[in-house]
Amino acid sequence: MKQARYGRRGPVPQELIEAVPFEAPPLAAGQVLVEVLAAPINPSDLLTLTGDYGILPPLPAVGGNEGVGRVAQVGRDVADLAVGQTVLLPIGSGTWATHLVADARALMPLPDGADPKQLSMLTVNPPTARLLLSEFVDLEPGAWVIQNAANSAVGGYLVQLAKARGLHTVNVVRRQSALASVLAFGGDLTLVDGDDLAARVREITDGATIALGIDAVGGPATERLAQALSPGGTIVTYGAMSGEPCTVSPASLIFRGISLRGFWLAQWFKTASPQTRAALFGELVTLIATDRLHAQIQATYGIDQIREAVAAASMGERSGKIVLLPNGE
Repeated sequence: MKQARYGRRGPVPQELIEAVPFEAPPLAAGQVLVEVLAAPINPSDLLTLTGDYGILPPLPAVGGNEGVGRVAQVGRDVADLAVGQTVLLPIGSGTWATHLVADARALMPLPDGADPKQLSMLTVNPPTARLLLSEFVDLEPGAWVIQNAANSAVGGYLVQLAKARGLHTVNVVRRQSALASVLAFGGDLTLVDGDDLAARVREITDGATIALGIDAVGGPATERLAQALSPGGTIVTYGAMSGEPCTVSPASLIFRGISLRGFWLAQWFKTASPQTRAALFGELVTLIATDRLHAQIQATYGIDQIREAVAAASMGERSGKIVLLPNGE
């Protein structure tokens, strides 16, 4: 058994982590041993390694916030899970490992036969995209949404979920080479970001009303979204890929009534009822298991390649997600 562990934080995440042997503790009552099938590397994982995320585990720590596994052994008093069953791992449980021990009550059974790589990305990005579309502005079929970083994992899920709801998307990227991937997911309109973004958006949408803008970049890109929105529109920011604070001009706030909101999935988890969380994940599991919702994967790595995997995930220009397969294909 191995796990990807780190004992310090710093600016170069791949230099901080390494695969080390470990021995799983004996199972207590209500616990199970899970063989990890797949675990993605998310921006939040990288920020946790550098020390820039909102929640930081005590050190030393095992990397990985989400993933999917197969039950390998059950402890006493476990009645609802069986050996061989596919399960969603608890968020923040250190999923970059060949195996982990978890409370059986914290594991969500998943359909057998679905792609574990796609299921491994269920916990963070799909619910973020789904909630960004539903929690801030009431959108009827036919409405328009604009987002930047549209080629990101959240952006790809958002395009697919918006299309399923009959919504139209304007998808903004930061480089020409990223346009094709957004179109492949079904994005209606795609543009490369720039100072004249608002004028180009009005032209290609024929001046359509756009009430919701979704920002993952920050800095001046937030103001460019604000200018592309209709008066009274709302920007929701969920990331800062530029590393800069969101910039919105007084003119947008005062004269055009633009609102700026923030979204953090961890906070939603704290306030949502168990029934609400179950309903959301039930919806998303069905979509992923039936291949109606998916993410592009650029490359997969084994546990002994964790440094190469983290380095690949840190690269700015990627064509998809980096996924760790701790026990191989």
